[in-house]
Amino acid sequence: MIAWNIEMQRVHGRLREALLVVEESLDDDRPGTTTGVRDLLLYCRGFCGALSGHHRGEDTTLFPELSARHPELRETLARLAQDHSMIEYLLTQFEQAVRSSAPGPELARHLAGVSAVMESHFRYEERRLLGVLAALEWDADPGEVFGPL
Repeated sequence: MIAWNIEMQRVHGRLREALLVVEESLDDDRPGTTTGVRDLLLYCRGFCGALSGHHRGEDTTLFPELSARHPELRETLARLAQDHSMIEYLLTQFEQAVRSSAPGPELARHLAGVSAVMESHFRYEERRLLGVLAALEWDADPGEVFGPL
């Protein structure tokens, strides 16, 4: 049996750690240089891809299941899906800034926006769903539910 609440917390923890790696790369790297841009793009692809995959899994697998079992959560799930769209937009903006060799302070602002929205989203999601997930008996693949992390 899978403890879905613990799985969600683990995935969120891994995504928080990945974001720290990207943030540290801004401090350590030379964003305006070819090497700096290449490294940041690599980190972004890893982090951005993982975060996007996590949200896709929730939107296509977890949220429909929870909606069917817990209709009272539909408004919460719609808000969470809306957050996913906002985060995806912010990730796209960050990646475009990296590709255009934006100065370090601009990249840091983009990343701070991603970080703030992501953290607010994770906290809300955990407050609203961890109790439900703790009681969820469901035979599903965690990789499909929470993304390939």
